[in-house]
Amino acid sequence: MSFENPLWGAPHIHGELLKLGFEVAQSTVSKYMVPRRDRPSQTWKTFLRNHADGIASIDLFVVPTIAFEQLFAFLVLGHGRRQLLWFAVTRNPTAEWLARQITEAFPWDRTPTYIVRDNDKAFGGVFTRRIQAMGIRDRPTSFGSPWQNGHVERLIGSIRRECTDHVIVLNEEHLRRILAKFPTIIMSGVLTYRSGRTRRTGAKSSASETSPHIQYWADYITGTQESSFWKRQGAEPQLNYPGVADRRPPLARQGSSARDPILSIAAS
Repeated sequence: MSFENPLWGAPHIHGELLKLGFEVAQSTVSKYMVPRRDRPSQTWKTFLRNHADGIASIDLFVVPTIAFEQLFAFLVLGHGRRQLLWFAVTRNPTAEWLARQITEAFPWDRTPTYIVRDNDKAFGGVFTRRIQAMGIRDRPTSFGSPWQNGHVERLIGSIRRECTDHVIVLNEEHLRRILAKFPTIIMSGVLTYRSGRTRRTGAKSSASETSPHIQYWADYITGTQESSFWKRQGAEPQLNYPGVADRRPPLARQGSSARDPILSIAAS
């Protein structure tokens, strides 16, 4: 049947076999179909490009604290506009906790078509059953192939290089505050120490050129006027570092009346 009907796929042939009284699974039909050299299967890169609007990537990364504990940050990234849809922080990422985060990230009427993830053991049976109940197709990557989930891996790398590598995390609440402020700070132009330096071509940069900016950025995370860390200490943060006072964003220059920038969780 596959030889005589080269345009028929496995679902069509499976339906014809059921009509003839042959009860076989569609996976069995796919296994024994004749391979077509003139019709190659699409690559992973093509799949990601063709279904970008219906794909969401998820991943976990570890952040150490000042007490040498490990916190796990969970990220959900939409491929359509490379938008951070959801984040959460926990000390023990179980399958039940991850399933609850997926429910919180996607309303039932706005779920993606595919979920791209790695093969972490934390994504257990409870998690897979939850996404199947929500109508989401699970697409785990191959073992040892982080490039297949490259969009969220790049986001994690940016968070590490621009954020957590320069900040000592105190606890879960502190890490949540950092992740909530991260997109706003990037868009506000606070991290100008990369593009804002002017020096001769070929001149080497020293630690003294970037350390004030990195120090200021770290204090902007823990030193906002509403920060619970500084309230518990009974002191107000001092952000007047040399060379960066003119670089402060408008929210930091408004004083105590300024509101903390909060990440707007996108529903679509």
